[in-house]
Amino acid sequence: MDKNIWDVAIIGGGGAGLTAGLYASRANLKTCLFEKMSSGGQIALTDTVENYPGFPEGITGPEISAKMEEQAKKYGTEFILEEVAKLEEKNSQFIIRTSSGKEYFSKTIILASGASFRRMGVPGEREFTGRGVSYCATCDGAFFKNKAIAVVGGGDSALQEGIFLTRFATQVHVIHRRDKLRASPILQTRALHHPKIDFIWNAVVESVSGSGKVENLKLKDVNTNQTRDFKTDGVFVFIGHDPETGYIGDFVKLDEKKYVIADPVTMETSRKGVFAAGEIRTGAVKQLVTACGEGCAAALQAQYYLENLEQH
Repeated sequence: MDKNIWDVAIIGGGGAGLTAGLYASRANLKTCLFEKMSSGGQIALTDTVENYPGFPEGITGPEISAKMEEQAKKYGTEFILEEVAKLEEKNSQFIIRTSSGKEYFSKTIILASGASFRRMGVPGEREFTGRGVSYCATCDGAFFKNKAIAVVGGGDSALQEGIFLTRFATQVHVIHRRDKLRASPILQTRALHHPKIDFIWNAVVESVSGSGKVENLKLKDVNTNQTRDFKTDGVFVFIGHDPETGYIGDFVKLDEKKYVIADPVTMETSRKGVFAAGEIRTGAVKQLVTACGEGCAAALQAQYYLENLEQH
């Protein structure tokens, strides 16, 4: 076997990618994992994980991410801290090109690069990112000690991170475009009864402004279209995610939202030898436990694919 060719190349170091690395390495496959930042993906930015089996008291996102990385490395997964820029297939081998210009070769690929935080797309948002606009409560919450802040969103992430932010902020105003929340009942109960949290219903952010840092949001009532100024020291945005598939191009088929189309059981994509797992995949449940399950399935399918290659 050519030592320069990997059996399995995994792109993405979140729950799906780390689990795929663990299973592929334990199957004695030469396995590498590409991660442009740090392992764990979005779960590493979560304060407390309460719904992963085996941790009745909960576990912090960074802690479970570190343990999963350690376990994958223990069995031989090699981590490559590079950003993947392009994928190609040539002479029955896959070529992974990175943004630094390097090339890596593999017999199979597991796409597990997940999704990134969705922006509001309003004036002032990008300009004030890092100066009052944030997408990570765990990262930036401590900067808002004794401040009044806003959280945009109505799902699990918005409420979970909003509750976390009450550790620092004097008041957390949750801005939601509807009059009902989408979050799980337990989080709704906690947030609705929390003394530091209040809700601004049927409203969207039209713009972000301030002098050097966030000081004001322009809010629009979705029912009346009336706008008003809302003073705040910061705004945390949790309105969903967009798949990290820019490097894929037309290498495999994507849906209209740019998620990878893959079989929900085998994780197989439109290209033989290429699998997808976790939040990058169309129809993914977007929970850590399911991402890990899909990473396992993708690694097992990659193993079967390689065994069939050897037989033929």
